[in-house]
Amino acid sequence: MAQAETQLMGALWVTQEGRRLFGSERLRLLEHIGEHGSISAAAKTLGMSYRAAWDAVADMNNLADAPLTHRTPGGRHGGSTELTGYGRQLVAAFRAMEHEYARLLDGLNAEFGDWDRLQALMRRFAMRTSARNQWQGRVLEVKTGPVNAEVTLALDTVDRLVATVTRESVDALGLQPGRDVYALVKSSFVILATADDGFNTTARNRLCGTVTRLVCGPVNAEVTLELDGGKTLTATITTESADALGLEEGVRACALFKASHVILGVN
Repeated sequence: MAQAETQLMGALWVTQEGRRLFGSERLRLLEHIGEHGSISAAAKTLGMSYRAAWDAVADMNNLADAPLTHRTPGGRHGGSTELTGYGRQLVAAFRAMEHEYARLLDGLNAEFGDWDRLQALMRRFAMRTSARNQWQGRVLEVKTGPVNAEVTLALDTVDRLVATVTRESVDALGLQPGRDVYALVKSSFVILATADDGFNTTARNRLCGTVTRLVCGPVNAEVTLELDGGKTLTATITTESADALGLEEGVRACALFKASHVILGVN
């Protein structure tokens, strides 16, 4: 089944002193009053009760700077209600604003094109977890074993990340090449090393970058790296370790963490 197209839509209304003066529905009521010369006829055309239409007109007249309608009592048909010059002016101005607003929305829909992707981005911004590091990546490869699977993600054009999950998780999350996923890593799981340290490690993930932020406390320090691909990573280490490594802003460092310490999630 084809996915429904997402469009940006909106509505205009006018408020005065925090109260809604009128919007599209009341505007249509005023237009029909101007056309029929009667509140009851306008209400009947719009499927409103006379009382609701009368209350809406009274409310607009009470809130507006000048009356929007003028009632002429008497006559064979029980009087009439007409728009004042100010009322006609207000209706015309609001219709012109609605036209420009519609053009703005059309332009935004044409420029952004894929609002489904923007909606997904907004959901990512709204997500909150206790993991200090949260990235959005795309599955490049899935290697399955008897129990576990190794999933390789592209965080961007440079950085790659490997996660170890169960085969059951692969099926439940629908992990396959091309799938967009979230990767979460707690900052306490990250080990830091200076970039010029030449050594082998059992940690499956090694992401390198430059220290952009260092906050030291009495016991622990929070270190933020800007990775080579442009994303950021935060590690929590002891202040003693930060001093021993000579960490400060501008220093190159690498972040090491196990594939089993990566949590994957999908929408």
